[in-house]
Amino acid sequence: MRVTAGLRRVVRRRLSRSASPRLGTAQVELLLVVEEEPGIGIAAAARVLHLADNSVSGLVNVLVDAGLLARETDRADRRAARLFLTPAGQAKLAGWRTARAELVGRALERLAAADQEAVAGALPALRRLLEELREERT
Repeated sequence: MRVTAGLRRVVRRRLSRSASPRLGTAQVELLLVVEEEPGIGIAAAARVLHLADNSVSGLVNVLVDAGLLARETDRADRRAARLFLTPAGQAKLAGWRTARAELVGRALERLAAADQEAVAGALPALRRLLEELREERT
């Protein structure tokens, strides 16, 4: 976990130098959740992110103000909101992914071929581990 956290931290710091305005980790994670499940509600997004509803509500307000998220009233329950990425939010995520892939790709290219193969070989098992952790009920 220390290695994966370290990778994320270094990539985030390196990318934050070029990003304007910089999105926080929780903001990016919320955008990713909404991308994966368009129309998700705030409470459901909070459960996915393991955050309090009011924390996610605050993130939503910031991202709506920035034009990256759209908040629409649920037709079935007028008290509830549904979240959608805006075109600007989609573009922001696409740019973030491209920059991240380029940064990590350049570093991978500098590794020895055996290390490149080891990283590629580990990805399927890491994906399965991620799915196990997502499905685990605690």
